[in-house]
Amino acid sequence: MAMEVVPVTSPDIHKKNRIQVSNTKKPLFFYVNLAKRYIQQHNEVELSALGMEVLTSTVGMKDESKGRLVQKARIEILLGKTENFDTLMTTSTRTPETVAKDNEQDESEH
Repeated sequence: MAMEVVPVTSPDIHKKNRIQVSNTKKPLFFYVNLAKRYIQQHNEVELSALGMEVLTSTVGMKDESKGRLVQKARIEILLGKTENFDTLMTTSTRTPETVAKDNEQDESEH
């Protein structure tokens, strides 16, 4: 298990394409939809989470209120945009009625 000390005021905490994930504040689909929007804007998104549910690595975080080092588990996931991402996104936002209508038009043309 790797361990590193990360200051809370680290400059990469404020990345424009980073989402700080919490399992107690928002539901999973909130983060999924937010990640989709970030990928559209930045071509990649970094998901970052702290907490004991994450068993990948441990970091030392300085507790500002008590002034001591606290161990927290951390995971970072980098998602990248594939070539067909935009096509998949436009397809997923179409209603079933629109898809059915387009399929009918395609069949009548053949």
